[in-house]
Order: sequence, then structure tokens, then C-alpha cells
Amino acid sequence: MSDTQDVFAAASAELAHRHPQIGRLYEIAGPCVLRSPQVDEFTALARAIVFQQLTGKAAGTIWGRVVAVLDGSPTPQRVFDTPEDDLRAAGLSRNKAASIRDLAAKALDGSVPLTGMEQLPDDEIVARLSAVRGIGVWTAEMFLIFQLRRLDVWPIGDLGVRKGYARAFELAEVPSPKQLHTLGEDFRPFRTVGAWYCWRAVDTITPGATE
Repeated sequence: MSDTQDVFAAASAELAHRHPQIGRLYEIAGPCVLRSPQVDEFTALARAIVFQQLTGKAAGTIWGRVVAVLDGSPTPQRVFDTPEDDLRAAGLSRNKAASIRDLAAKALDGSVPLTGMEQLPDDEIVARLSAVRGIGVWTAEMFLIFQLRRLDVWPIGDLGVRKGYARAFELAEVPSPKQLHTLGEDFRPFRTVGAWYCWRAVDTITPGATE
């Protein structure tokens, strides 16, 4: 087990101890596990842009075509040098093609420092990524969680987290983002783990749920 996995496992046990509701999910799903990143930071962000508002199958097909247009290796320079029409011919909308090119431009000029980004605090990463066309706060937060594996990210705009919190804590209504912001304070400094268990609450059948 890697050092990062050890940290997330310990955080999972801590939240399970603090909150019986998380404890029940812990018994079912085990400790929070985030797999190691499979691609570099630029590729992860470009792929996130392509996948926005598309089904997984359709997005995967388009992403494969984009990678092929980029000779199998998406890099900022290669994207920047590729005409927008070529990206659109791969299936990207005009907005998404422009977004990926904007990401490439900002990576090249240092506005989005993909090398050494792991050294920046969460808030600064969100601010820099949100300045890229087509990347909002939610996409930046998913990048923090799944690419950089940050421990204390609380995506209040994520509907799955909101629904999962309501289910896990037996709330009558799904909390608003503002309400969820306050509710998440109890999970500090392990809010990523809290979010992971909220996701598990809506995709895991809990004991008694079918009775």
C-alpha cells in the first residue's frame, strides 16, 4: 500500500469513528481508495473537457479521435499547433475545441503550471484552472481529488455528494450547496473522504434498503 493510500485509509477509519453514519458505509465499502493517476495533468484536464455533458461511450469515442489527431500524445504544444478545425473534425464542438486550445495556451505561458502544480494550495489551483475556458469549479475540484488526490476537498456543487449526504445522514431533503458547505465542516481535514462516502451512499445498497 502506498503512503497516499495509507493516509486515506487512516482518514477513513477516523471519519468512521467520528460518525456512525460513515461507519456503516465503511463497513460496506471499506476504506476510501483513489487509484493512482493514469495520465499526466494536461491529459487529465483535456479529457475532462471532452467528457463534459456527454455520455461515457460517446465521450470516449470522441476522446479517442482527439488523441489520434494529436498523434497519440496530447501535449500543450501539440494541441496549440493543431488547427481548431482538425480538433472539430474529431468530433469536438466549437466551444470544447476552443477550451482545449485555451488550456494548452495557458499551460504554455505558465498560467496553468502543470509542472509543479502539486506544490500549490487547493484554492490557487481551483482559481487558476477556473480561468481556463470550459473549466469550472467542479472540474477543478475533481482534478484535485482524482488527479492530485488531495485529502480535504468538499465539492458542494456535486449532486451525487449532496444526495449521498442526505441518504447517509437520513435527511428529509437534499441539502443545498450552501447547506452542504456548513455540513462538511465536521469532516475536516478529510472532506475528500467524506465526499467519497457520500458517493458510496448513493451507489451502494445498504443493509435494510430493500426490506
